[in-house]
Amino acid sequence: MGPEMHSAENFSLAELVAGIAQVDGNYSTAISGLMLYRRSAATVPMPCIYGLGLGLTVQGGKRVTLGDKIFDYGPGQSLVTSVDLSVVSYVTRADPIEPYLGLRIELDARSIAQVAAEMDFTGSIKMSTSRALSVVTLDDGLTSALIRLLQLLNEPKLIPQLAPLIQQEIVVRLLQGEHGLTLRQLVVTGSPSQQVARVITWLKQHYTEDIQIDDLATQAHMSPSTFRQHFRTVTGMSPLQYLKQLRLQDARQLMLNEDIDANSASVRVGYESASQFNREYARLFGSPPLRDIKNVRLSSE
Repeated sequence: MGPEMHSAENFSLAELVAGIAQVDGNYSTAISGLMLYRRSAATVPMPCIYGLGLGLTVQGGKRVTLGDKIFDYGPGQSLVTSVDLSVVSYVTRADPIEPYLGLRIELDARSIAQVAAEMDFTGSIKMSTSRALSVVTLDDGLTSALIRLLQLLNEPKLIPQLAPLIQQEIVVRLLQGEHGLTLRQLVVTGSPSQQVARVITWLKQHYTEDIQIDDLATQAHMSPSTFRQHFRTVTGMSPLQYLKQLRLQDARQLMLNEDIDANSASVRVGYESASQFNREYARLFGSPPLRDIKNVRLSSE
């Protein structure tokens, strides 16, 4: 699929997104889990959490870094993440004439497991560990399903009945396609990827607590060294780095949304040392907390 997206289907997908996202911003929709994006200029790198989902660049270009790995995806390329990943994301190609257009669909782990079981993948998947992120070119079947999903936004009365059917079709096509390995590792009982995914789910609920990495390894039924190795393969970073980034991301949201100071935020997310919090925050976000929050607020005005 060429970068200019000449085919009628791809052009109509770009038209559909542009018709809704008419000015720069993030657009939630009447379809649960579907977000649209528009940017008329390249953006600065921004640390964020990508959850289980499918992202698509419709027009322009985007870059995601996971640990030391770089993933560029342009028009017609899709990105799937199978667990919550701490990444750095930014738009690399956009201008007012040809803005960046993108979409993201949240996926449901339970639905993926049910569909995969019906497709009888579980018995044939090799027990392995794979990175929880993949970038591949969108195929015609997925493109068609996404177009039909977006077109439903013009028929709101049909959304409750038809959107779940199309979303299930999208999951089936993802499992059958090149993203399949990334998603199917989630549903192999006892696989290293599934064990790491379970630990990540637990971490998201308990990251403000005093956590020992060796205890996480015990949860995953692995030795500490094996756990660290598998965790890094899946997430692109060590368990300790991942835990720190969960805390720092949450602290940032607390300061932005609840207007609390950095010291209060650091305590809320589990830091005992304010100076360590400030140092690690500046390392992740590029500025100390006070200056970073001020810059984010200014840029959103």
